[in-house]
Amino acid sequence: MTQKELTAIAHSIPAEPGIYKYYNSQNELLYVGKAKNLRKRVSSYFLKTLTSYKTHELVKRIHHIEFMIVNNEQDAFLLENTLIKENQPKFNINLKDDKSYPYIVIKNERFPRVFFTRRKLNDGSQYLGPYTSVEKVRELLDFIRQTISLRNCKLNLSEQNIKKGKFKVCLEYHLGNCKGPCEGLQTEENYKEDLQQLVNLLKGNLKPVIQHFKNEMKQFAENMEFEKAAAYKKKLDHLEGYQSRSIVVNTRIGTVDVFSIMEEGNIAYVNYLAINAGTVVTTKTITLEKQLDETAKEVLEFAVAQLRESFESKANEIIVPFVIEFPGKDIEVTIPRSGDKKTLLTLSEKNVNYFREELRKKKILNLEEKSADEKQKVLQQLKKDLQLPAVPLHIECFDNSNLQGSYPVSAMVCFKNGEPSKAEYRRFKVKTVTGINDFASMKEVVYRRYKRLQDENKPLPQLIIIDGGKGQLSAAMQSIHELNVPGSTSVVGLAKNEEEIFFPGDSQSIKLPWDSESLKLIRRIRDEVHNYGITFHRNLRSKGTFKNELEQIKGIGNATADLLLKKFKSIKNIKEKSREEMAELIGNAKAGLVVEYFSKQ
Repeated sequence: MTQKELTAIAHSIPAEPGIYKYYNSQNELLYVGKAKNLRKRVSSYFLKTLTSYKTHELVKRIHHIEFMIVNNEQDAFLLENTLIKENQPKFNINLKDDKSYPYIVIKNERFPRVFFTRRKLNDGSQYLGPYTSVEKVRELLDFIRQTISLRNCKLNLSEQNIKKGKFKVCLEYHLGNCKGPCEGLQTEENYKEDLQQLVNLLKGNLKPVIQHFKNEMKQFAENMEFEKAAAYKKKLDHLEGYQSRSIVVNTRIGTVDVFSIMEEGNIAYVNYLAINAGTVVTTKTITLEKQLDETAKEVLEFAVAQLRESFESKANEIIVPFVIEFPGKDIEVTIPRSGDKKTLLTLSEKNVNYFREELRKKKILNLEEKSADEKQKVLQQLKKDLQLPAVPLHIECFDNSNLQGSYPVSAMVCFKNGEPSKAEYRRFKVKTVTGINDFASMKEVVYRRYKRLQDENKPLPQLIIIDGGKGQLSAAMQSIHELNVPGSTSVVGLAKNEEEIFFPGDSQSIKLPWDSESLKLIRRIRDEVHNYGITFHRNLRSKGTFKNELEQIKGIGNATADLLLKKFKSIKNIKEKSREEMAELIGNAKAGLVVEYFSKQ
C-alpha cells in the first residue's frame, strides 16, 4: 500500500478513543498505540515531518492499519498494554523482564495451608503477591511461622477425619508452631483469625496484628497462663522490631505506588515501590528498551501500567517525578515537592540509581575479572562463533546519533586484547551530512577513520562492529571498498533490537547464545561506544552546539543566534517557526536566510 493510500485511510479513521495496529506486508504486527482521537493520532504519522530515524523506518514498513474503537481513554490504555504484552511488537518499548514471580498461596481447603508457588491457578485459593524474590518469600514465611501458628502438614483435615481421630499431633505442635487442628485442638474459627493476621502481615498492615497479640497476651495473663502470655510477649517484641525496621515514613501515608525513572540512551530503568502504611511491601526495578525514541513520559506511563498489572496493585495514588497520563479510575497522580511523599520518591530514585550502577559493575566485572589467558579464550571463542579469519585482538566499534534532529555526531571505541584502549577512542563531528541520515554519517566517519590509519601506516583492526544493523553496515562497507581494504578486516553489523549480527551481503543473521562469553564481550563494547557517544552529546550541549550550527548560516552571527535560541529554546523549535514569526525577532532578511538554510536540509 502506498503512502498516499495510507494517508487516505488515516483520514477515514473515526475521531474516537481507541487503539491502532500497524502491520507490514508479511502481516507481522509492527506497532500498537493508543489515542484519545484515533484519526488525529494515526494521521500524524503520515503528515508530520518525522525527526526520528526509527519512526521513518516504522512508517516505511507499514502495509496496512487496523484499529479498534473503545469507550474511553482508560479502556484504550488497558487494551494497548495487554496487546503489547501478548504480541511484543518490534517497534514498541521492549520490557526486558519476563520472569514469573512467586506468590504466597492460602490453599482453598479446611485449615488452609500457606506456602509459596510460581503457579497461579484458578482453584479458589487466595494468592498474595506477586513477590520479586524467592529468597524474600522464604524469609517472609519464616518470619510468619515464628509469629503465627499455622499447620504446614499435608493432611486431609476433613471434619469426618478429625472426628474419627485419624491423626495425632506432631513435633510442630509440641514446639508451639501449630495449635493441633488435626486432633481438634484448634477450631476453624480460631484458625481463620490467625490466617487474617497472616494476610495483614503480608500486606504490611502490622497494627491490627499487634493489637490482636496484645489482646491474646492480656487474656492469658488474666487466666493466670503466664507461660503462654510470655510466648505472646516474645512474639510482640518480634513484631514490633520488624515494624521498626520496615517503616520508612509516616504510617498515615496509606497505600501508594511510587515510581522513578533513569534514562541512558535508548535504555530506561524504572523502580517501583509499593507502600502500605508507611512500609515498603514490594520493590522492583525493570529495564526497558526504547524503540522509537520515546520520551521519558511515554516510557514511565508504559512501565507504570505493566508493573501495576504484574503486581496486582490496588493503590489509588501514584507518586512519580513528573506529570504522566494515567487514566485509571479514581487514580490520583502526585508529584511531591516535599514531605513524606518526597522522601519515598527520593528512596525510589536511590534504588533505580543503585540498580543501574550494579548492572554496570556486573558488565565490567564479566570481563575485567578475567585473567589474560581467560580473555584470550573469549577472543578465540569470538573468532570461532563469527568464523573470523583471525583472532580479533584489535576491535573497533562505531555508533552515531543526532541531537534533536540536527548536528549528527559519531563515536568509536577501541578494544585491544579484550580490554578498552581508551587512548584510541575517537569522536567525530559529521561534516558532509545535513539533516538526519545515519547511513551517510556512518559512511563518512568510517572513511575518515581508516583513511587516517592508512595515511599513518597503522594496522587495521581484525574486527569492526557497526552498531545499527544492515543499513549502517552497507554504508560502512562503501567506505571500506573505496579505501580498497575489504580483505584486510572483518566488518559486522549489530542490530540493536535483537542483538543479531549481520555480515555484509548475508540475508540471515547470526544469533549468539544470550549468555555466551562472545556476546557478553560484544555487548560490553556496544555499551561502551554508546556511553562514549552520550558523553560527547552532553559536552556539545554545554558548549553551545546548537548555537554553533546557527552561526554556520551565512549572514547569521553570534548575537542573532543568541536571540533565536533565547526565544525558541532549540534548533528543532526554530525549524518549525515560519519566516514571519522569526522576522518579528531578527528582521525579514535574516529570517529568510534561516528558513532557506533549514528548508535545504
